[in-house]
Amino acid sequence: MNRKFAAAGGLVIVATLSLAACSGGTAEPAETSAGPVELTLSGWSLETTPEFQTLADGFAKKTGNTVKLVEYDPAEYNTLLTADLSAGSAPDIITQKEVKYVSTLVGGGQLLDVSDVKIPDGVSGAASYEVDGTQYGTPYRQDSWVLYYNKDLFDAAGVAYPDGSWTWDDYDKAAKELTTADHKGTYEHRWQSTTQGFANAQFDGDILSGDYEYMTDLYEKRLAREADGYQIDFATSSANSPTYQGEFGKQHAAMLPMGTWYVATLISQQKSGEADTFNWGFAPIPQESSKTAGLDNTPVTFGDPTGFGINAAIDPAKAAAAKEFLEYAMSDDAASLLAGIGITPANTSDVVSKAYFAVDGVPTDDLSKFAWSTHDTKPENPTSDKTAAVQTILGTMHTEILMKTKSVQQAISDAEAAFKAL
Repeated sequence: MNRKFAAAGGLVIVATLSLAACSGGTAEPAETSAGPVELTLSGWSLETTPEFQTLADGFAKKTGNTVKLVEYDPAEYNTLLTADLSAGSAPDIITQKEVKYVSTLVGGGQLLDVSDVKIPDGVSGAASYEVDGTQYGTPYRQDSWVLYYNKDLFDAAGVAYPDGSWTWDDYDKAAKELTTADHKGTYEHRWQSTTQGFANAQFDGDILSGDYEYMTDLYEKRLAREADGYQIDFATSSANSPTYQGEFGKQHAAMLPMGTWYVATLISQQKSGEADTFNWGFAPIPQESSKTAGLDNTPVTFGDPTGFGINAAIDPAKAAAAKEFLEYAMSDDAASLLAGIGITPANTSDVVSKAYFAVDGVPTDDLSKFAWSTHDTKPENPTSDKTAAVQTILGTMHTEILMKTKSVQQAISDAEAAFKAL
């Protein structure tokens, strides 16, 4: 979905933001609840993931309805939540951590139809929660992948900062020039999305087509970077399990392709001392073609939304309040609160943008603003009941290629055969 809300340098930075300045962004709910009710909401890592409590507190202040958080293990979130849904003990509002499971929950009759919830203009990611023309959830955040870079290491190497026009060839050149005995030019995490997500988005790939030849180019480029020592090779990374936060935050790598969620983490870790203190920014992710690179174009990247659905087994007396919560979470008010803690909301209106770039520590250079506000973000996981199975096949392909147990062509061929056998 094309999200071109502000030109570089067009955002006004403010020192403080009050809720009064954000009024008027909440759509009128489809139905008003009869009185104060207590809703329950699923979440994970509550101590380090403040977005849930932020939204709960904001909703309570606005409506008088309270939201009790129910914490799940983040590593087992979908498994545990699905078990609770089947047992009839799940929370009222279901946080959709991964959109690839939306179709599964819909197929099991576990999500309420929320087609009457009003989705404001400019909110990204809503289509990921639509199945056969029916809306089963709404997004509250929409992260997109960008390129983080350490300005101090660039300066020390005499390498020009990214300027918004980079292709993957430019990225490779910079990775080479930035690599020293002390650090690598870049770090790409072990996730399959670090290669496949960009291939899907920039080569118009469709993982549900069963044809994966379009991924060849980016895999060959990654293998070449690893072979030349410009980044940690996959086998070493798998054996040692470095974190992407540690690789970039401790200056072991000068660049890092990663989602916008990392902004808040890096700011926090620099303040706590977990990360080194250095100057940094983020830029549009490198592009496959110069046609989408440059400040006059809309860079193509990827990222799935995170959203809320409603338990189909919710007490009918609470359903209206739950829908109010979904609408509130997309409003200017709520999105500004999320932006104020460094989270990228699904709603990135001008008001929300001001709140985001007013956060202490967020880079305020023009290119960082451009990268945050201007991009065509393709979903990593199309909404389909086949998505989870296909991603498992592609995960195997990813490991085979980067562990070098199979050639790129053989691994792709085998993945295509596995798709046909589904």
